[in-house]
Parts: sequence; C-alpha cells; structure tokens
Amino acid sequence: MDPSTAIIDPATDQPLPPDAIVRVLFLTHPVHVYSIPSTVVPSKAGYAASSWTDDPRNHIFTARLRILETSYTLESTQDSLADETQDPDPVLKVDILLEDPNTGVLFAAAPYVNKAVVEPTTDSSRFFTLRVQDPKSKVKATLAIGFEERSDAFDFGVALQEAAKSLGWQRTATGKGDSTTGDKATAQAEAKDYSLKEGETITINLKGTRFGRRTGQTQGGGEGGEVKQQQEEEGKPLAAFALAPPPPPPPGSSAAREARQRKRLSAQLGFDDGKFGEFA
Repeated sequence: MDPSTAIIDPATDQPLPPDAIVRVLFLTHPVHVYSIPSTVVPSKAGYAASSWTDDPRNHIFTARLRILETSYTLESTQDSLADETQDPDPVLKVDILLEDPNTGVLFAAAPYVNKAVVEPTTDSSRFFTLRVQDPKSKVKATLAIGFEERSDAFDFGVALQEAAKSLGWQRTATGKGDSTTGDKATAQAEAKDYSLKEGETITINLKGTRFGRRTGQTQGGGEGGEVKQQQEEEGKPLAAFALAPPPPPPPGSSAAREARQRKRLSAQLGFDDGKFGEFA
C-alpha cells in the first residue's frame, strides 16, 4: 500500500493498517485548555477548577476536541504465518485529541487507556482534568479543559461512557454483577421450595363452614355457641340472646282447655270477636 494514501493516526502521526476503521465518537469547539499550577495539590476527591481559573495566565489554548475510536488488526508475524489457523489479533483503542480548530494540527493527545485519564473537577461540571501523552517521548502531563456550555460537558461524558462500553470496561463490570445477582436469585429459589413431597398432605381451615367444628356442637348453636364458649373462657357474663318464641301447646293440654273456656265465657258476656273477626 502506498504510504501517501495510508490513514494517519492523529494520536501518533503514524500510518494505520489498511483495514483500520476510525469512528468519531465526539466533536466540539471551543474547548479551553489550562495549565495546572505546580503548587496546586489535588484533594482525595480530585482537583478544583477554581485553582487554575482564578489566574487568566493559566489559560494556554483554545482547541477543538475530538474522541476517536480506532479498530484494526495487527500485522502478521513470521510465527503467525507458519500457523494458518491463527487469527490476527484485533486492536481497539480510543484517543482524546486537542487540535487547532483552524488547521487541525494536534496540540495534545490523551490515550484513553483507563477511566483515570479523564476526571471531573470537584466544584464545576464543565471542567475536567486530562492526562495527555507525547506521541514520541511518551512523556505524560496533566492539563485541564473547560467547556463553555454544560450541555457540551454532558455530551462529553456520554461519549466517554460509549467509549468505555466499546473497550469492554462496563460490560465486564455489569457482567460480573449480573452473574452474582443471578447466583443469589438461584440460591434463594432453591432455599424456598414450597412444593409438596411424595406422601405429604396439607390441611385447610375454612372459616364460616361446618368443617372443623368440635365434636358435640349442634348445628343450631351457630355463632351463639362459639360466643358463649369464648365468653366462658374469658370469665365474662353471658349476654342476652334473642330466641324464637316457644311453639304453641298441643290441643290436648290443660292450657288449650283453659283458652277455650275463656273464649266461651267472653262470648256469653258479649265480648266475642264478631262473626268475621271484625272486632279482633
């Protein structure tokens, strides 16, 4: 392949393999670049943007920011050529580039090899620290970048999440979490086995029916018998219950004879109910 037509890696200024695929994950302008004073020491939570924005001399450049995802396969070596079954090793990398907005010349590059390369500040959502690296000398330095709009800073964070997903960082963490959760759920399901084993039975208590009544309790007792038993157990006096009137005495009893005699006496004295019961 003609080197003049090869794709140049902007992060290293070196030609990429012919099968290289470059994808732009994020692009914005302007992004302000700051130098962090050597006297500034970060806290455990990180850097504070106010430590470099107070002095205008710390502002060193206004750049265009791009996040590039590059994928390709490594060139075959002599050992791999001998083994035809060996597949080429795939390569996937992400770079954060600070470039001149007019000429596109690289100002600084930050290989996104771990999440510590980009860290948010503790006092502003628009500022970040960026660990850049010289492509030739491999010397590293920490710069600060700031977005004019919070929406651009938010989109920058979303692009970094997309890059982390492509690199497999989030997938690995999520996969482990899902596996752990699944194992716990399976263990709980095995511990709580409510199925009936062979030969086992189950007893159901149905309230309000005749099932399960004590021996000797009559059907006519109903709820009254249960209330009476409960009150006797608690030592409380029994309450009065409305009972049905007693049935009339049989015709041959003494009470029936006395009733007929009173009726005849009343008729003799003129106090009868009338022929059709109109005086009843």
